[in-house]
Amino acid sequence: MPQYSPLLGPVVALICWSLVMWLWMYFTRIPAILKAGMTLDPNAPRGEQMDQLPPPVRWKADNYNHLMEQPTLFYPLIIALVLMGEQGSITMILAWSYVVLRVAHSLVQALINKVELRFAVYLLSNIPLFALTAIAAVLFMRQMH
Repeated sequence: MPQYSPLLGPVVALICWSLVMWLWMYFTRIPAILKAGMTLDPNAPRGEQMDQLPPPVRWKADNYNHLMEQPTLFYPLIIALVLMGEQGSITMILAWSYVVLRVAHSLVQALINKVELRFAVYLLSNIPLFALTAIAAVLFMRQMH
């Protein structure tokens, strides 16, 4: 059986969390659409109809969209670190920290959407992402020489 890098664990975990948010989004959105008696119009401007839904319903979709944005940097970054042979405990802690902070960001946005708190968690999640990027850049530069 092949041996996989434990650094792939945070990647799989964040993908799983993204799918949880996808499910949560639709398990709240579809009942809200039905309750509102909305007729979905494919010709309506993007987002116009969803803006009619209650804010707590929209928050889940907003967060799912956020999980399709910045984490798209995280995934290839971790794969690059794995390909470069990185296995350090600091890297592992940073990767899991990023995942935990993204989950926390999701929960804040999906449940209470207090913008100041959400932004603080978002800012904190950037610290491990920047640190992981620095580690990858240093490793790459070392391997080039």
